[in-house]
Amino acid sequence: MTLKGTLAYLSKAVFFGLFMAGVFLLLNHLTQPDTKLGKFLNFSHESRSDLSFASAVRRAAPAVVNIYSLSIDRQRPLNSGSLQGLGSGVLMSKEGYILTNYHVIKKADEIVVALQDGRKFTSEVVGSDPETDLAVIKIEGDNLPVVPLSLNSPAQVGDVVLAIGNPYNLGQTITQGIISATGRNGLSSGYQDFLQTDAAINAGNSGGALINTRGSLIGINTAAFQIGGEGGGHGINFAIPIKLAHSIMGKLIKDGRVIRGALGISGEPVVPVMAQILNLPDLRGVLVTGVDRNGPAAKAGLQPRDVITQFNNEDVPSVEMLMDRIAETKPGTEINLTIIRKGETLQLPVTIGEKPINYN
Repeated sequence: MTLKGTLAYLSKAVFFGLFMAGVFLLLNHLTQPDTKLGKFLNFSHESRSDLSFASAVRRAAPAVVNIYSLSIDRQRPLNSGSLQGLGSGVLMSKEGYILTNYHVIKKADEIVVALQDGRKFTSEVVGSDPETDLAVIKIEGDNLPVVPLSLNSPAQVGDVVLAIGNPYNLGQTITQGIISATGRNGLSSGYQDFLQTDAAINAGNSGGALINTRGSLIGINTAAFQIGGEGGGHGINFAIPIKLAHSIMGKLIKDGRVIRGALGISGEPVVPVMAQILNLPDLRGVLVTGVDRNGPAAKAGLQPRDVITQFNNEDVPSVEMLMDRIAETKPGTEINLTIIRKGETLQLPVTIGEKPINYN
């Protein structure tokens, strides 16, 4: 090989070496964690972090308590009580107010609350509301954990959620799912507006927390869908939205009960056939199907087959809206109903009564 050829060969080798060194240095820079490519190439580590709900659980779980309802033998009251019911609850304030389900503490002679830090308390019942299956109990203690709330961010279908409770007294357990549907009412009363989730809710989970992936409380777990007597396990479970639960809690703390207005009627939507029979201009309003003869509506002269189209000059598009307005009106308040009777529009003043509470 000539001297010229040797120099050309060495020059190519040096150039190639420098080029490869530059490539290695560039790749080393790009794969650092603070670069976009570095984050992409290290996706396995990041993915594990993103899929963990540990931080959400750490925020909410300490405030979810175990509730034991005890029954005292009246013949031997000095003996320790026997376990009557098992459930969960959520510490809502530093003052010790706990939100749970009514059916968890129903007819309990003594209620014991166990915190996750090992402390145990005997609680007192502040108030109960069978209509929404909610109750508030209270404990006295220091440095009580409080759950974060999410009152202004309503849950949406598809949101990932976690249910926290004490199923079968196994100890605090976390289950995960999504919001399957919202606004599932009619399951127990006209005042419910359930969240539906496939996060497992079993015996003992009732009254526990349904949280989002930030650890904020969005609902109070209350029921699992059952067919006959076969129990749950269908992936269809329900929670009371926190906005409703928080509102009920405030009323229970203030009055010990929820005061609801009553009109003393039953009704149903207006269907096309009935609209034609009653000579109605459209399908708006609520058809009165029954009137309690001792209720406020009967005293005001409301009759079956009347159609209520307005409540205090507000249009009535559905039965649910009408029942909500009645329930939200303070007993003793006079309101005005616009009705259609035999094709004629009438104004009917009615004094709202108070709905009795059934604690059975």
